[in-house]
Amino acid sequence: MPSGRTKPAPRKPRTDAQRNRERILEVAKEAFTRFGADASLDDIAKQAGVGAGTLYRHFPTRDDLIEAVYRTEVEKLAAAERKFAANLSPVDALRAWMLLFVDHIAAKQIIAPALNSVVGGPSRLYEGSHGLIRGAIEALVKRAIRSGDIRKDLDPFDLLRALIGVSHVASGPGWQQSARRLVDILITGSRPAK
Repeated sequence: MPSGRTKPAPRKPRTDAQRNRERILEVAKEAFTRFGADASLDDIAKQAGVGAGTLYRHFPTRDDLIEAVYRTEVEKLAAAERKFAANLSPVDALRAWMLLFVDHIAAKQIIAPALNSVVGGPSRLYEGSHGLIRGAIEALVKRAIRSGDIRKDLDPFDLLRALIGVSHVASGPGWQQSARRLVDILITGSRPAK
């Protein structure tokens, strides 16, 4: 490029293109939840109200779509930390985020068979999500410790371990309600001794 000329900034996607992408991801999550990795991409496009060409423009392969669904769920979980911290008391923000994490575990378990179809398996995807999730709960716990709502010796990752542990018995009916009760037990047990 001649000096003095700069490369133009990449264009933001048009609003309708962004809406289409979000709708495809929403419908795809539901489809992968119900039918696994073999869910019909044509049906996903139809239910999202877009043509197959639009779906493939956003997600050239099935693996691209599966990966995007998972990443979107993790990003929503990480973004919720900031929203809860801005709108709720420290302990209520932590509780709300932990309840959302239970929902994330449920979605992950449902999407897991689809993730297994991604080349290289799900471990490649999970690696990037660990940092986002860990950063979110660490910020919430630190805020609750500063406010005096939570004991100073609490390790944020212990809360995640407990919830993840419950998810390993998630095959039984009612596990999600049990995990939600566990959130309240963990919050109560994390309070400073009086």
